[in-house]
Amino acid sequence: MYWRRPAACFARRISRSQTNIAGGPADAIARVASGSSDLALVDINVLMRFRDKADAAPVKAVFVLFNKAPYAIIARKSRGVRALSDLEGKTLGVADGDFSIWFWPALAHQNGIKIASVKLAKFSPAVREPMLSAGQVDAVNGFSYLAGVNLRDRGVPADDLTVLRYADYGCEAYGFALIVNPAFAAGKPDAVKGFLRAVIAGTRLAIKDPARAVDDVLTQMEGGTRDLELARLRAVIGDNILTKK
Repeated sequence: MYWRRPAACFARRISRSQTNIAGGPADAIARVASGSSDLALVDINVLMRFRDKADAAPVKAVFVLFNKAPYAIIARKSRGVRALSDLEGKTLGVADGDFSIWFWPALAHQNGIKIASVKLAKFSPAVREPMLSAGQVDAVNGFSYLAGVNLRDRGVPADDLTVLRYADYGCEAYGFALIVNPAFAAGKPDAVKGFLRAVIAGTRLAIKDPARAVDDVLTQMEGGTRDLELARLRAVIGDNILTKK
């Protein structure tokens, strides 16, 4: 059980905490930088922006969990969006604080999309999926394993959804990484190494038996359903962890 707990905690962090994108990873980095937390799982691209600050604490990433970032645009085929190029002339919903939209201008330029032709509609993260399911926007930006799975859970037919992963359109950004407080790493290097070994072993067990991993996670969270969390974990494993690069 010791080896499975880190994977359970991290799976819980991935599937639940990131739904509140505003302040989520930035707050986690700040906590590790201040020493109030020893380690955290955060988006490595947010960490790089943090490290760009002149007075930033030297927080370091010590293990990359996601080979590919989960950034995606989730759209409905019935709204005329089947490929990235179909977004021209459409409305793209963006949740407040959604840092994955940072990559949208570069992605659009790389794929020859007229960015001015895509209208951005900003709103609270809580209404992202309802806005798309109600047809008030044509697509939404977010994480593939969150918005994509959540929309199916809201009753939107799977065959009406298209998940346009940034990674499939030339975005080579990494995703989540484990970060550590520098003082903690210097003072307790064996503890960091032991935790990493546990995370790796637990992740391998989750990949080997996703259903068992989800059952473990469900004992530690409120409001989750087995089918939803299992679909989410399988999406993370297939799209972000077990990748070709």
